[in-house]
Amino acid sequence: MAAFFEVENLTKRFGGLVAVDNVSFSIERDEIVGLIGPNGSGKTTLVRCIIGILSPTSGRVRFKGQDITHWRPWKVVQAGLAGTFQVVKPFRRLPVIANVMVGCLCPRITRRGEWVKSTPVKARDALEFVGIMDRALEPAANLSHGDLKRLEVARAISTEPELLILDEPFGGLNPAETDLVAKSMKRLHKGGRFGRLHSEGPAMLIIEHKLSDLMKIVDKVLVLNYGQLIAYGPPEEVVKDPAVIEAYTGKEVPIA
Repeated sequence: MAAFFEVENLTKRFGGLVAVDNVSFSIERDEIVGLIGPNGSGKTTLVRCIIGILSPTSGRVRFKGQDITHWRPWKVVQAGLAGTFQVVKPFRRLPVIANVMVGCLCPRITRRGEWVKSTPVKARDALEFVGIMDRALEPAANLSHGDLKRLEVARAISTEPELLILDEPFGGLNPAETDLVAKSMKRLHKGGRFGRLHSEGPAMLIIEHKLSDLMKIVDKVLVLNYGQLIAYGPPEEVVKDPAVIEAYTGKEVPIA
């Protein structure tokens, strides 16, 4: 039986630079997976190849048994895979709620005719879920960096994804904000009711540098270094892996 989501031998070259080097992994429907690695290890490039911003040099990406390699981003979203970005770029002059309503107009949502009429309701639900409903009518330009991160998550979940990819969702957040966002992710994954999200919630792939916070919510961890996958497994095993320790410290770790 095919995996829910699968990356097979994915490679991305920029001239002579290999940014992603023959990476393979899979994610099941009920999993939250972390993606970590030192700066420049290829994490964001990998994600951009998955969601269609970049076209991989070779390899395949499969989602729910369908080959989505080289699909354009809007087609990927329509299939049920949504992502957020490390650099947040909202429609700054539009109200916060209008930013989310754009996601609610995704064809996979609007084809359910009865939902076209309740787009503002769905947008309010998403903002309530991430905790910034009180800023709904303000221009997005007024938001703090932390609230912009939450807006990015709201825009993504408004498309009702079955797989949600988050690029550094804790970046720039203080400890209290980080804890709030982490709890929201866990609640969403477990089926926390937002609009008409699937009762089991979306699977997730999360890029993050705040490792202690990430490890609390993930089932497995992928580790990239120099574009190569050097470890993949439960967090308690990955953090003890000598190759992972060496990648982060630059020192060789003797194997007992």
